[in-house]
Amino acid sequence: MASAPGNRPHVGPTQCVGPDYRSESQKPIATVSTEVKYETVTTLPQTPQLIALLTSTRFIALTYDDGGYRKIRDRNTERADFIFYSNRIIRLLVEEGLNHLPVVEHTVTTPVGRNYAGLMFQGKICGVSIMRAGEAMEQGLRDCCRSVRIGKILIQRDEETAQPKLFYDKLPEDIAERWVLLLDPMFATGGSAIMAVEVLKSRGVPEERILFLNLIASPEGIGNFATKFPKLRVVTAFVDQGLDSKNYIVPGLGDFGDRFYTM
Repeated sequence: MASAPGNRPHVGPTQCVGPDYRSESQKPIATVSTEVKYETVTTLPQTPQLIALLTSTRFIALTYDDGGYRKIRDRNTERADFIFYSNRIIRLLVEEGLNHLPVVEHTVTTPVGRNYAGLMFQGKICGVSIMRAGEAMEQGLRDCCRSVRIGKILIQRDEETAQPKLFYDKLPEDIAERWVLLLDPMFATGGSAIMAVEVLKSRGVPEERILFLNLIASPEGIGNFATKFPKLRVVTAFVDQGLDSKNYIVPGLGDFGDRFYTM
C-alpha cells in the first residue's frame, strides 16, 4: 500500500494502480476501496478502469473532440455522462454478482461435433430494486439476463420516527424459489437495505439466496449488514471512508437518484 503524496488530501487508502506487467514506479497512485474483513463481502477488483469510471475518465479524439473530462464523483458532471458511466459500473457489478450464483456441470456438443464440458446456472433468479435509485440498476441486470423478472420495494423515512418504513412492494409470486439480486446503488447506514431484506425473508426467501449489489458502500453499513445477515452476500464496487454527521457517505457521489433521474 503506497502512501499518498504530501500535496494530496487524504481521502482513504491509496495504492499504485495498473496492470501487473508494469513496475510500481510506472503506476499512478489512486484512492482505492477501504478494506473490509467479511467473507460475505466482495469488492470489485480495483482496476484502472473502475477507478477511472468512479473518478475521472479522459477520452481524447476517439470520443470527445475537446478531450474533456467526465467525472462520476464530480458534482459538475452532466447528467448524460453520469448515467453513461454509472451504467458501465452497474454492468460490472451485475456480472460479478452472477459469479456467485450456483452452477452445475453441463456438457454440450459444438457445431463441429465435439463435446464441451462446461457449466450451467442452477435455479431461477430475479432482481428486486429498492426504489427509486435502485431502479437505475435494472437495465444492467436485463442486459446480462434476458427476460429476468424484477420486483420493487419502496422504503422511505417515517417523518415521526425517522426510521425506515415500508410503503410499497411488488414481488414475483414465486420469489421464495428464486435467487434474488437486491439492487441499490448507495449503501450508507444500511437501514433501507436491512428492511428490504426483512421483506424478502418474510416472503420465504432464504438469507443465503440474496445477493445485494451496490456501487458505493460505507464500512458502517457493511458492518451493520454483515452482523445482522451473516449468510447474505454483498457485492460492491467501492467502500468509501465512512459517514459524516448527517449519515452521508464520504467522499461519496451525492444523491444518486437525483443525479441519475433529474439533475
